[in-house]
Amino acid sequence: MRTISWTTAVLCAVFVTSTGKAEQVKDCAAPIQFPHVRLRGVYNGRQTFKTGEKVYYICAEGFTEAGNYKKRRGVKCVGGKWTKLKLNCTKEGITCPAPLVANSVMIGGEVPPYQVGHKVTFTCRPGFHLTGSEHITCGSLGMWQPKLPRCILLPMSTEEPFYDVELPPAGGCSRPAAIKNSNADLTEKYMMRKTFSSGDQVQYMCNVGYAPAGGSSYRTCRNGKWTGLFMRCERKMCGTAGEILNGEFSYTGVEFGDTATAVCNNGYVLVGQKTRNCLSNGWDGRIPVCEAVVCDEPEKTNAERSDFQEPPHTYRNVIHYQCPSGTLVGKEEIWCTENGRWSAPPPHCAGLVRSLRRTCPPPNVANAYWTHSHYPWHHYGDVISVSCTQGYVLTGPSAISCGVDGQWSPVLPECKSRK
Repeated sequence: MRTISWTTAVLCAVFVTSTGKAEQVKDCAAPIQFPHVRLRGVYNGRQTFKTGEKVYYICAEGFTEAGNYKKRRGVKCVGGKWTKLKLNCTKEGITCPAPLVANSVMIGGEVPPYQVGHKVTFTCRPGFHLTGSEHITCGSLGMWQPKLPRCILLPMSTEEPFYDVELPPAGGCSRPAAIKNSNADLTEKYMMRKTFSSGDQVQYMCNVGYAPAGGSSYRTCRNGKWTGLFMRCERKMCGTAGEILNGEFSYTGVEFGDTATAVCNNGYVLVGQKTRNCLSNGWDGRIPVCEAVVCDEPEKTNAERSDFQEPPHTYRNVIHYQCPSGTLVGKEEIWCTENGRWSAPPPHCAGLVRSLRRTCPPPNVANAYWTHSHYPWHHYGDVISVSCTQGYVLTGPSAISCGVDGQWSPVLPECKSRK
């Protein structure tokens, strides 16, 4: 039995423009494979695409998409060529080290672990001056961008001595010390002040990842002492990380600092970011996808498929075989397993009577052309693909096989006018 090979050549169709000139409309060959990126399973196995068709890519396992623009994931067939892919996939697990800046205070941003895209903001302690950027971002290579700032000691005046510590006025207060386990700190407005008069107030705000849960955010200096802080700060809640079709999230919790890890059901593979982190503004990243495992087209034998199925063959898809004559050697049915392999090799027929191996005529489908076909007659088991000419749409199967009875299976499709 002959095998009809798939062609990767560019196919051409001819149509007449309104000016009466014939022009070629070029189809595109199979899309290019890129590092760290793979084609969505629905497009696997196709070798030709018409002008105007789009295909979409996803990040390979272990990589996550940088950016949040859906339009970056697709490419389009234009004049026989694919447009440029803009999808950027970075390796999961890349983090930046803790940004340690001597004599500084971190006044905003995320908390460890610092992942790509996380930002932090610095200010210097009293008596020091910031050089560099006060805002830095964790880059895709695990390095802070721009580089870490520095806090430089202010020079001492030659006319008047510089003292880091100022004494408060009579009955006043020094800057209040940090309150242990309060999950709150002074607002930036009061961070740089050293002394306060009696009756002055300071205001607190909850730390990153915490939200006010009642109580006053103010303290008052009274006769040299600060009143207590009654504001309560509780960890922010992120709630559910989302629903995954054919999978689920496993949680350490749903509060700030917790994680949700995606787990796919048997027979499905994870595409996208595996772990989401509960940050101050909610869960980071996007909900990943669990795609069905796809098995390659099984090798052709002289056994006949009793129920022809078009690819892709996904998890648990079953193919049944039979022999028109002779004896079936092997399993009568095979199925696509959870690891992307068939449960058994396809069977073959022993003692097949060759006279029964009929041929099929070219498929007579109006306004259509067929690909993966190089012969005027086709033998049992040959498979061809049918496409419609411009202005017509395919109704029925796009791939048909020559049966042992000399007829095309399952049925011949039709090309109907778009009007």
